[in-house]
Amino acid sequence: MQYPLQFRGEAVEPAPFYIWGIVNTTPDSFYDGGCYEKADRAAAHARQLWEQGACILDIGGASSRPGAQQDVSSLEEWQRIAPVISAVQEFSGNAARSGADKIRTDIVPLQFAEKPLISIDTWRAEVAEKALEKGVEIINDISAFEWEPELLSVVAAYKPMYVLMHCQGRPQTMQDTPVYKNVVQEVYAFFEEKMNILVQKGLPEENIILDFGIGFGKNLEHNLALLHNIAFFETLKRPLLLGLSQKSMFGHLLGQDKHERSISTQVCTALAMEKGICHHRVHEVKETLETLALTYAVQNIEAENTGNNR
Repeated sequence: MQYPLQFRGEAVEPAPFYIWGIVNTTPDSFYDGGCYEKADRAAAHARQLWEQGACILDIGGASSRPGAQQDVSSLEEWQRIAPVISAVQEFSGNAARSGADKIRTDIVPLQFAEKPLISIDTWRAEVAEKALEKGVEIINDISAFEWEPELLSVVAAYKPMYVLMHCQGRPQTMQDTPVYKNVVQEVYAFFEEKMNILVQKGLPEENIILDFGIGFGKNLEHNLALLHNIAFFETLKRPLLLGLSQKSMFGHLLGQDKHERSISTQVCTALAMEKGICHHRVHEVKETLETLALTYAVQNIEAENTGNNR
């Protein structure tokens, strides 16, 4: 499912894949909470992810991990992310792409922009509007504009790229007892309904990116069912963003703690790309770039180079 990205009314040329580097400025995110709480450390981490090959930097100022209390005010959330946004907007030029410089671009046609796109991971209308006023291109909303309905009007007015994510419940309790009759059909119907609302409100359909919400109100079986049925969502004709980096599903399935899930994340990322997902939100950009480059090369090698004749 390869679609050009849209921002400020212009298309970004499609790349083989898009890596979203996670920049958490929170003290309590599930994987790296507190590591980049200081603005200078968060900005340095963002630069590292960009230089490793991230196309998009997804900056968050309020944790949405299971059990998170969501008691951060809009003001505090904005104060956490605003200096990081400013720092990232100063990035320019073709960065030294560490491991990416060694990849055969005649086989994997990588495209690196002069500047990273900036995504803000927020469900708050006030934070989103301030970010968009500041020039941010993407709003990544885990709530599907349900927790603050005013966000819908903000998105419709500014027309950024918008990540529409499915979440059953809120972070405080979403993993207690998630229940579905058919998770695949229910998430599909949710996307259809919310996309219709967004388009009717004025957001161009081509600005919408869909996210299953792996681990957001879903147990292991629900997550696996969605990953198995990626092709079912092709008729929506929108790109899918996958956010499974280091998630607890690997712990539930394989008994791994959060610092043992790198290989599992890369295997699942490769399988998802084979099924058509080209947007990947991750903590480990360099490893993901290598995984996706290898997957792309195996998928797209020209027919005359394959051993069909015996």
